[in-house]
Amino acid sequence: MDATLSSSTPGVEATPKKKSFARYLPTAARVFMGLVFFVFGLNGFLEFIPTPKDLNPADPAVAFGIAMKATGFLFWLVKGTETVAGALLLANRFVPLALAIIAPVIVNIFLTHALLAPAGLGLAVILLAAELFLAWSYRAVYRPMLAMRATPS
Repeated sequence: MDATLSSSTPGVEATPKKKSFARYLPTAARVFMGLVFFVFGLNGFLEFIPTPKDLNPADPAVAFGIAMKATGFLFWLVKGTETVAGALLLANRFVPLALAIIAPVIVNIFLTHALLAPAGLGLAVILLAAELFLAWSYRAVYRPMLAMRATPS
């Protein structure tokens, strides 16, 4: 009898181990984040998701969005960052870099919803959790970047 298929119980064949569902979690989190940032980043440029008509400019969250657009560059910089990071996450290319460049945007989204517009806090918390989970999943890649002392090469 082949040693790889033998079992300690006579007459019972060994079955292959089932693979864990958890191995798909980093991919699911990456694709989720990629879709969110790619779609909403492109929406900043193309405006295919209609803006609600009853927005009050006195609302702090709306005023913040208006101020970002009024700078002439900040809104476009954030939306461009979201689009590029989303595309990188969806393409599974330069994922640690995409996570690093989107992290400040996620912190801003979370704080905006936590402090100015609590209605959207659910998605912000999910994005923050996905970012932290993926950063932990790719922690080996970040280890050299987090060295206390580094010398130039």
